[in-house]
Amino acid sequence: MSEKTIHIDDFEPVELYGVNDVKLNILKKHFPKLRIVARGYDLKLMGDGDEIKRFEKKFRLLSDHYHKSGTLNESSMERLLGQAGENIIEQEESGSDIILFGVSGTAIKARTPNQMLMVNSIAKNDMLFAVGPAGSGKTYTAVALAVKALKNKEVKRIILTRPAVEAGENLGFLPGDLKEKLDPYMQPLYDALYDMIPADKLAQYIETHIIQIAPLAFMRGRTLDNAFVILDEAQNATSSQMKMFLTRMGNNAKFIITGDLTQVDLPKNQQSGLVHSVNILKGTKGIDFIYLQAEDIIRHRLVKEIVAKYEEEKM
Repeated sequence: MSEKTIHIDDFEPVELYGVNDVKLNILKKHFPKLRIVARGYDLKLMGDGDEIKRFEKKFRLLSDHYHKSGTLNESSMERLLGQAGENIIEQEESGSDIILFGVSGTAIKARTPNQMLMVNSIAKNDMLFAVGPAGSGKTYTAVALAVKALKNKEVKRIILTRPAVEAGENLGFLPGDLKEKLDPYMQPLYDALYDMIPADKLAQYIETHIIQIAPLAFMRGRTLDNAFVILDEAQNATSSQMKMFLTRMGNNAKFIITGDLTQVDLPKNQQSGLVHSVNILKGTKGIDFIYLQAEDIIRHRLVKEIVAKYEEEKM
């Protein structure tokens, strides 16, 4: 007989057990081969090891649903503990293109072969460069992988950063304090997160620094342990900034660096740090490079045509 104790820090006990243990009894009904004992925030399981593993997978579905919806009612428990839950687990274990289930249960997927390469690569490597045109899903896929790692407790925090380089705008003339000036630069990262984490939960994560969104300059001097870190718009980082960022990597960290080499906003006499790092880091064990193409563009069909026209003009 095997034993396992699950600490239910994702729930208030009453949310999981229900009034008069009505929800706990649903759990017991679906796992009759296990002895399940609830003691406050600890759920003790006793029984066959394989059955305990099956319980853990189903429990993760309950936890994910609770985070997405903010509630866990009896009908949802019955659905997730029944065949619907089995289908979700089968999809995940079959290596499907689903990365995670976002707000309202929406499936967040790798939608192109190169996006799927990103998913497979970060499982094997600690650092990944994803380079490609606007709309190819490199940032969105990277954020989805970070949220998945956080939900699976593979990391303790997510750190999202961008260089605050002006694309023809003047940062100094924007209204507000420093945060208000910088937030527009970070908006694409917020947009992706709102698809994957309920707004109230995301606000809580940001307030407690489990998710941190900050300009690249704020990374200086830090050691980023137990974190999934994304540097977005890396083509606008200088070589010295890129070196500073890459050397922030701590223990149990995953880094994804995304960028579009056709949209460099640095002064013309300054080399992009992304170009420099790609050139010197090729062949380094543990670092992978994936190049997304116009075929990966998943925005409006005109975006693909616009990118192609600009590429033709350069020839």
